[in-house]
Amino acid sequence: MEVYTYSEARQRLSSVLDKAESAGKVLIRRKDGRTYALVPERPTASPLDVPSIEADISTQEVVTLVRQERGKIRGWRQRTQ
Repeated sequence: MEVYTYSEARQRLSSVLDKAESAGKVLIRRKDGRTYALVPERPTASPLDVPSIEADISTQEVVTLVRQERGKIRGWRQRTQ
């Protein structure tokens, strides 16, 4: 883990931020010895968040298609038993 002085961090802020991003954490030490951790903030968005699409299909049509597909799978399972 990298440790920077306050002056170094101030002068090279961009590279310090890049290092924090790649390493996960950097430390900044003041003259009086106090140390602070600089940690990148992780995104809070869900990986399941996906952009919407424009589709010319009704809710009822979607429900019908899903039920048809479920019926095919159920029918297949029943035939194999």
